[in-house]
Amino acid sequence: MRRKSLPVKVANVMIGGRAPVSLQSMTNTDTSDVVATLEQVDKLRVAGCELIRLAVTNKSDAKALGVIKKHISLPVIADIQFDFRLALLSIEEGADKIRINPGNIGGKAKLIYIVEKAKEKGVPLRIGVNSGSIDKVLRAKHGGATADALVESALQTIDFLEKNSFQNIIISLKAASVITTISAYKKIADCTPYPLHIGVTEAGRGLKGTVKSSMGIGSLLLDGIGDTVRVSLTGDPVEEIFVAKEILQAAGLRSFGPDIISCPTCARCKIDLENLVKKVEEMVQGIDFPLKIAVMGCPVNGPGEAREADIGISGSENFGIIFKEGRVFKKVPLPELFESLEKEIKEILTQKKHCVGTEDEF
Repeated sequence: MRRKSLPVKVANVMIGGRAPVSLQSMTNTDTSDVVATLEQVDKLRVAGCELIRLAVTNKSDAKALGVIKKHISLPVIADIQFDFRLALLSIEEGADKIRINPGNIGGKAKLIYIVEKAKEKGVPLRIGVNSGSIDKVLRAKHGGATADALVESALQTIDFLEKNSFQNIIISLKAASVITTISAYKKIADCTPYPLHIGVTEAGRGLKGTVKSSMGIGSLLLDGIGDTVRVSLTGDPVEEIFVAKEILQAAGLRSFGPDIISCPTCARCKIDLENLVKKVEEMVQGIDFPLKIAVMGCPVNGPGEAREADIGISGSENFGIIFKEGRVFKKVPLPELFESLEKEIKEILTQKKHCVGTEDEF
């Protein structure tokens, strides 16, 4: 069961409450380069990003944020480090949310300025605690950037905000360590009702970063913890959205399109299964119906798995079998297997679209 959290609205996106777990990412362009940043934001939007975070490192970035905000539909989050005045300027420029790091914002005397401005404009704050910027007092107390240190840092800031009548709060507790991250989120989830932004910071690039993010984010989601996610990968941020969508879909929390099941290849597989799966993946790009498609390589597990899918194929050395609605639909020559599957998927989509009253074509 998903953890109950207070709803916090960021422009037109609700985080927490009963809202779906939302997807966000962060640009890696120079925010002052408005053209490059707008191009990247649009790529992220097309990929499925639902909130976008921009680094605001100086006044030029804050001013650029205001221009960017006028040209995009995604809620804009200003990421502030060190200088509280940039948070104030970003709010004036129309930021929909401010992310601050309590470890480097300059203490409560400066945080109060942000709180008052956020209250005035109705802008939520994300208390983003990172293991790399824990206050030295807390590090000494807990013997390093432990889960307890992360939690205490967040709770200290939350207590200050609440004492100043501010509850428009989202929390994140991120570490490069998957174990520390999971532990910290589980602890904070029991201490506060605010929505949680989850992720593993500095996860790395490619496969390693994907595995670490999937372990950390997936574990928390399966425990019902998490209201919005950001996968932190080195490189093109569009990849973060692709990975995040797969994590959410695997956790059964969102559906972004067909789920393709395919078996690991072994000596029994007599067809070019890898390339066949690639062709199917390319074929279903852009489909948003939650079809379950099985692409299996041999008669051992293939028929059983294919019968559990909406549509499936299983290959043998001499012919292919198409399964539809839980039963064998027809046998086809191997060279015609992909085209036959494509035809059947088109027919399923046509029927589904007819049922929901749309005439869009596959």
